[in-house]
Amino acid sequence: MKNSEKVMSDKSSYSKKYNNWRNRILISVIIGYAMFYLVRQNFTMAMPFMLEEKGYKITDLGYIIGLFSFIYGIGKLVNGFISDRSNARYFMAIGLAVSALLSLIMGFGPGIFFIGLFYAINGWFQSMGWPPVARMITHWFSSKELGTKWALAASSHQIGGALVAVFASWLISEYGWQHAFIIPGLIGLLGAVFLVYNLRDRPQEVDLPPIEVYKGEEIFDDDSRINFKELMSRIFQNKLLWYVSLANCFLYIVRSGIFNWAPMFLRQAKGSHAMAAGYQLGAYEIAGIAGGLAAGWLSDRLFKGRRGPVGTCFMLALSLPMIYLWLSPIESQILDTVALAVAGFLVYGPQVLVGVASADFASKRAVGVANGFAGTFAYLGVGISSIAIAEIVSVWGWDAGFLFFVICSLIGAFFFSLTWNHSARRD
Repeated sequence: MKNSEKVMSDKSSYSKKYNNWRNRILISVIIGYAMFYLVRQNFTMAMPFMLEEKGYKITDLGYIIGLFSFIYGIGKLVNGFISDRSNARYFMAIGLAVSALLSLIMGFGPGIFFIGLFYAINGWFQSMGWPPVARMITHWFSSKELGTKWALAASSHQIGGALVAVFASWLISEYGWQHAFIIPGLIGLLGAVFLVYNLRDRPQEVDLPPIEVYKGEEIFDDDSRINFKELMSRIFQNKLLWYVSLANCFLYIVRSGIFNWAPMFLRQAKGSHAMAAGYQLGAYEIAGIAGGLAAGWLSDRLFKGRRGPVGTCFMLALSLPMIYLWLSPIESQILDTVALAVAGFLVYGPQVLVGVASADFASKRAVGVANGFAGTFAYLGVGISSIAIAEIVSVWGWDAGFLFFVICSLIGAFFFSLTWNHSARRD
């Protein structure tokens, strides 16, 4: 094999080039996917202020988030399949560019129907963000390092979430909620150009051998694409993928419930002002980086590639900060911030593991559609969370909302436990 001969004859030269590109890809996908959050979660940061200024109902906003989540979830599956058959570099950049443009338009929206319509459309293009990341990570990094590298790539969720929490809060406080759509939209357009310049779909695109050749592992046929028969056997008939996807559904009920509704909860039930709520939510996201890295490392090193034990333990523990936030007194901002940070640590660990486990159970050739399948269940959870929390809080208050989160944490732990003894397939 020509690439194998190159690796053997000039290992040091290829090692330097390979390491440089691997670092470049990893850093670029972290920055790039964080920018997707700038033009997604800005809506939830603006919600309390749109509610106050325009007199909208909490259920109006809940149904908008639900519609976004429905479109995003369908898009994750469809775009996951398309991503496996496309060049990830351009696929991701196009998704970010259109999302940024839609955010920019929303900043000039005249009312809730207009803004809600464009936010729902945005859900489709947002779903183009993670499948190409999953594809690039599995093509540039070997299975033996996948848990840790995936966790590093997934830190983009927390970086983007923390950035938008603080940045959008500042924009709203200084200039009004419209600027939380306009400024991130402009930044996102620049981000799309950044992605085209820095990303590459596979090592072969820059005259490097496949990662398996470079690492001396089993060689995959990277040029072949998943067909319908393989799609059925590796995705839809894969009980392990179903288990981890169902766990993801209940995980996302809690994750999105906290992120989408925490600004309003902290403002209404805890008396936090805009900047304080932004920093508290930022703590939730930043702690999530540590949680994702810890979960990835534990599953790689301590459990030898088994993601189920770590996911189960994290989700069981997640019920504890939910109980605290449910029962804690008003005006305990420091303790509330600590509880949100702990929740972030425990939420984002399993989120990382769902992505890695879906790649493990379906194989590298189907990683985009496998992640899309798990992602569809995730945003089914987001849709349930957005509508259910809006209705529950409207009728029974925030206490009932947090009881709902506790129950979902325990159900998610159960589904993770069904994958306890399973690790990656190597074919």
